[in-house]
Amino acid sequence: MAKKIPTRLYLDEEEIPKYWYNLRADMQDKPDPILHPGTLQPATATDLEVVFCKECIKQELDDTTRLIEIPEGLQEFYRAYRPAPLIRAKFLEKALDTPAEIYYKHEGTNTSGSHKLNSAAAQAFYAKAEGLSSLTTETGAGQWGTAMAMACAFYGLGLTVYMVKVSSEQKPYRKALIETYGANLIPSPSNTTEAGRKILALNPNTGGSLGCAISEAVETAVKTDKCRYVLGSVLNHVVLHQSIIGQEAKAALDKYDIKPDIIIGCAGGGSNLGGLIAPFMGDKLAGKSKTQFIAVEPASCPSFTRGRYAYDFGDTAKTTPLLRMYTLGNGFIPSANHAGGLRYHGMNPILSKLYHDGFLEARSAIQTDVFDAAVRFAKIEGILPAPESSHAIKVAIDEALACKRTGEKKRILFGLTGTGYFDMTAYMAYNAKTMSDVIPSDADLEQGFSSLPDIPQNKQ
Repeated sequence: MAKKIPTRLYLDEEEIPKYWYNLRADMQDKPDPILHPGTLQPATATDLEVVFCKECIKQELDDTTRLIEIPEGLQEFYRAYRPAPLIRAKFLEKALDTPAEIYYKHEGTNTSGSHKLNSAAAQAFYAKAEGLSSLTTETGAGQWGTAMAMACAFYGLGLTVYMVKVSSEQKPYRKALIETYGANLIPSPSNTTEAGRKILALNPNTGGSLGCAISEAVETAVKTDKCRYVLGSVLNHVVLHQSIIGQEAKAALDKYDIKPDIIIGCAGGGSNLGGLIAPFMGDKLAGKSKTQFIAVEPASCPSFTRGRYAYDFGDTAKTTPLLRMYTLGNGFIPSANHAGGLRYHGMNPILSKLYHDGFLEARSAIQTDVFDAAVRFAKIEGILPAPESSHAIKVAIDEALACKRTGEKKRILFGLTGTGYFDMTAYMAYNAKTMSDVIPSDADLEQGFSSLPDIPQNKQ
């Protein structure tokens, strides 16, 4: 007899993964290497040590170690809020009248309100072990900034957060929470850095971008003693840390012999999506499954669906190493979309390679449609989702309704990366019907593509 599937598929504390899963080790065709911007040769650990923590660099460059042990001290921290629940959306299934089964991995139950704490805690742990005294970072919607502020407070590290200016204006309570944990928050671009001053000189009224904020954070880290820069998405070691999401989800589903047919995640820089799909994608690469993977991004910042697969800088000031990724160009400034965590010009190299090779699909969604899905989900399932997560909800609903039309009983898993309780400005705009949809024109995108580095690798 088949096991009865509960509404909440919990793991026990002892079932929390003790290793991160490095998907790159199981990829026959690896992502292209990070390049030093001066030499255009693969970056070495020594090249990166001026910016990043040493252990994170080691993980960033590791394409071969399949399982990487989570330090015991960090496992202890994880046990304070993990495992995160995997929930069957039975009320949503009923409301949609679909034969599909819908599950979501809920990462918003910790105080930071999102999945970001998984990597923030890891990076702060390594920084403390290395003997650093402070860190710098950027944040869009504020989820990463909040998580990093929490982690730095726990490990006794100073933190400066450059928050995208338009997001700091839209989400004042995120700013307050970050400062409550003791971090110094600066709206970006600012006049506190050379990069910020240059950006403001060119466009004094800009609302900023994650690329701008990264430029300022990197500059400050490089100029400050015993300080390094930490990033909340895009880079491979961040996806590695987030693999705990997918491993927990897979373990919980395996308990009930559930094999997902479709896995859906929102995509900005790629950390939550990469973490959610990692172990399932490993099975697909090994020929053990035919799972369909769907990345969902905002139509206002369509890195996958309208971007180019090229080497690009991670920041607007062009100071970072070069990553081969799907990108809109480091100079692209997206509209003031309420999903601030998805307003980044590029996508993680692992996901970019998987997309380029046909293992991953991508769709874009316009803002009002996303909030239609968010409000529908909130009314039915009782959780107010973050605008970022709502992109995944929108496509999960689309796929469930497709099952209704065809009669197929597919099992759908999506990532609920965070809650929307600090995003009330966005919900107020939606309720007042003042929310707008901005889709960049081809000319807008060409302006961004013009900022791509003119290097031989981009002409191949």
